Amino acid sequence: MRLVLRARRVGDPSPGGRSSSPGRSVATMDIGIIGAGNIGGNLTRAFSRLGHTVKVANSRGPETLADLAQETGATAVAAEDAARGVELVVVTIPQGKVPDLPATLLDPLPDGAVVVDTGNYYPQQRDGRIDAIEGGTPETVWTAQHLDPRGRLQWVKAFNGIMAEHLLTAGRQPGDLERRALPIAGDSADAKRVVGGLVDELGFDVVDAGSLADSWRQQPGTPVYGAEAGVDGITQALADAPTERPAEFRG
Repeated sequence: MRLVLRARRVGDPSPGGRSSSPGRSVATMDIGIIGAGNIGGNLTRAFSRLGHTVKVANSRGPETLADLAQETGATAVAAEDAARGVELVVVTIPQGKVPDLPATLLDPLPDGAVVVDTGNYYPQQRDGRIDAIEGGTPETVWTAQHLDPRGRLQWVKAFNGIMAEHLLTAGRQPGDLERRALPIAGDSADAKRVVGGLVDELGFDVVDAGSLADSWRQQPGTPVYGAEAGVDGITQALADAPTERPAEFRG
């Protein structure tokens, strides 16, 4: 049985009695985004629209993000500064580039901070063969081993199977019959509540896909990858995931 996380609706009173205007965050956060490709760029846009404070970085330097920063109000920073002074970091870079990042990149985060990984392994199309993933290590577990070798942080797999443009266009209000759901996986219930709240703000329901060890159910080639469905459909797609990675997503 899958747990559906019901985050507080945007505009509902907060536990402290405050409320927010529609389209704005109930509780704003300081968010760092490492990677400014299709997903990273649109998460920057979406989170900024919701009133969150966003730092965004890429591998080419902050000067290359001037247009995105001007458009969104986000702050373009060097990669080594993306985790400084923030509460949550999103890592959204090609899987094969993860080892190029310094293992100290996330050191500025306090113990227990939340890290969202959107990564997908495309061995034939982009990343080349990664033996550990081929051997069964889920993608986010592998990324965490590189960037969080001491295991200080709380990792959540999210946003890896949605088309980037849908982050800005597909969200719906709670109760809308066309409201879609997204899966998230992680080992910390608290971390999943935080990420689930962000997903809810973006206009999607949340289906808990289990632990990081279960996050293979979200990988490319699985039924849930790219699925456009509500809670029941996403829950069933996760349950239907085959244990063997499809041939087109093996190195």
